[in-house]
Amino acid sequence: MFSPGQEEPSAPNKEPVKYGELVVLGYNGALPNGDRGRRKSRFALYKRTKANGVRPSTIHVVSTPQASKIPEVVLLDADQKKLSVHEETTNAISCRGQHSISYTLSRSQTVVVEYTHDKDTDMFQVGRSTESPIDFVVTDTVSGCQNDDAQITQSTISRFACRIVCDRSEPYTARIFAAGFDSSKNIFLGEKAAKWKNPDGHMDGLTTNGVLVMHPRGGFTQESQPGVWREISVCGDVYTLRETRSAQQRGKLVESETNVLQDGSLIDLCGATLLWRTADGLFHTPTQKHIEALRQEINAARPQCPVGLNTLAFPSINRKEVVEEKQPWAYLSCGHVHGYHNWGHRSDTEANERECPMCRTVGPYVPLWLGCEAGFYVDAGPPTHAFTPCGHVCSEKSAKYWSQIPLPHGTHAFHAACPFCATQLVGEQNCIKLIFQGPVD
Repeated sequence: MFSPGQEEPSAPNKEPVKYGELVVLGYNGALPNGDRGRRKSRFALYKRTKANGVRPSTIHVVSTPQASKIPEVVLLDADQKKLSVHEETTNAISCRGQHSISYTLSRSQTVVVEYTHDKDTDMFQVGRSTESPIDFVVTDTVSGCQNDDAQITQSTISRFACRIVCDRSEPYTARIFAAGFDSSKNIFLGEKAAKWKNPDGHMDGLTTNGVLVMHPRGGFTQESQPGVWREISVCGDVYTLRETRSAQQRGKLVESETNVLQDGSLIDLCGATLLWRTADGLFHTPTQKHIEALRQEINAARPQCPVGLNTLAFPSINRKEVVEEKQPWAYLSCGHVHGYHNWGHRSDTEANERECPMCRTVGPYVPLWLGCEAGFYVDAGPPTHAFTPCGHVCSEKSAKYWSQIPLPHGTHAFHAACPFCATQLVGEQNCIKLIFQGPVD
C-alpha cells in the first residue's frame, strides 16, 4: 500500500521515480511508538500518477470602500496587466475550486493570487495538520525524548508549514516554499503576517515562525561544511534571517541563492528539523542492512569490558531503546568502553559522572546506542565515535559532520545536536572516539 505522495508502478517491472526523502532529525529509524500512516520519521516522495502542481495565474485586488459594502475586484494577469474591474467577493474566488493565496493588506483591501494547474510539477505538503492536503504529518521533536506521549504544551510548527514542488522531468529538481494550502486550497496571510509587494508588483510573505533552510557547502559528504541558514518566503525567495523567529520585519533578499533543495539540505519548521536526501544521494548512502552488518561485525570481534572481562554486544536494531546486560557503556570524557558497573561514583561530582578505572578521567558514563537511521550517515565507515552526552554511535565522518552543524533552537538560538535523538551536544568536540578492549581496537 502506497502512502500519500507515492505512486504505484504502472507496470510490474517498472520502478516508480523517487524524487527524494525527508528524514526527521531526532528519531533513530522510526517514531518511538512506531510509524503510523502519514506520521512517520521518514517520508519518500515519488512521482505521482497525475501531476498535482500549481502555478500562479490571475491576481485579484479585492477592495471594500468605506462607503460601500460591495467589494470591488481588480483582476490582473500574472504579468500585472489589468484584465477587468467587476464586483466579486473573495469567497466567490474560493468557490471556483482553484488554489489561491490571500494577502490581507488591511480591513478594506486583500490581494488574492489565484493558482492554476501545472502539468509539469508534483506538489507535496508538510505540516502539523492531519487534514488530507498534508502528505507528511510532522509534530514537535522533544530533545532526547524517545516517548511519543511527551506533552507539547503549545506547538510552534504551523498546521500547513511548507510545500515541496518537484519537476516531473529529469533532473527532477525539488524546490521548497513556505506555507501549505489548506482543505479549502487556500493559503491565508492575515493582517499581522509579514508580507509585502515586490518591485515587480507580485505579493509575497512569510509564515509566523518561518521556514528556514540550510544547504551544506560541498553537498552531503564527509568533506561538507555547514552553510548559512536562510528563510524561505511563501513564493520561494531566499532571505536572511529575521532578528527573532516571528519578527514582523523580514530579512534582506539574497538574490544569489535559490529555493532549490540539494542532497543534505536541512529544513527547519520551528519545532522539527527535516533532512532532504535526493534519490542519487540515497543510492550512495549505507542501507539499514549495511548498518546491521556493521553491528554484527563489531559484535563478532567480541569486545570485552577491560575490568569485568565480560563480552560486550550492541543490542539488535529492533531493541534499540532497551538497555541489555551485554550492552557496551562508555566514559565520554576519555572514550574507554566498559560493561555496566556500579562503581566509580565521585561524591563531589554530578550523579551521572564516574571516574574511569582505566585512566582516572571523570565524566559522563552512559550506555552506547547504534545510530540506526541510515539517512544521517555521510559515509559507510564503521561505528567508532559516540556523540556526547547521549552515547549514539556512528562512523567518524558522520559524527564529525553533525558535530559542526548549528541547528535552530527556540526563537533565535542555534546549537549542534545528535541527529538520532536531538540532544544538544556538549564537550570540546561534541563527539568522542571510542576505545574498545580487545581485537576491535
